[in-house]
Amino acid sequence: MTYNHTTLNGKKIRLKKSDLQLPLLTWLREKQNLTGAKNGCGIGVCGACTVLLDGKPVRSCILKVERIIDKEVLTIEGLSGEEGKLHPLQQSFIDAGAIQCGFCTPGMVLTAHALLLQNPKPTREEIRKGLAGNLCRCTGYQQIIDAVELGSKHYRKNRGRK
Repeated sequence: MTYNHTTLNGKKIRLKKSDLQLPLLTWLREKQNLTGAKNGCGIGVCGACTVLLDGKPVRSCILKVERIIDKEVLTIEGLSGEEGKLHPLQQSFIDAGAIQCGFCTPGMVLTAHALLLQNPKPTREEIRKGLAGNLCRCTGYQQIIDAVELGSKHYRKNRGRK
């Protein structure tokens, strides 16, 4: 018998056949107890459910679990360090006042993480474009862009390491 696997936040996980047709968001929240990704719109538009799949932002509300076989999934919980120590990018969101209600924040942070791994010194316009698919109802985005700009210093020094 062969089993399907994925790597979730650095740990290899065996996937159950009965879970393969679930939306990834449902599987993460209900089967893995990882509740950072949120169900905002349920149709892949708002970005609240964003996780990284092989380093690229994806909408987990519309992606089936079968699509993560033999791939790496990173959730906001996996970005944190040991014992829940915040990643410098997460800290930059706090320092820049970019967290209001927090609903969009995990998706924003992961999208920004993917952007900064590719481009550790983006312009403000590149940050805006990079985050364009993530919606926030609380802020005018200024603090979020400030946070990504602040967090980019870490990526220039460490290339995204914790």
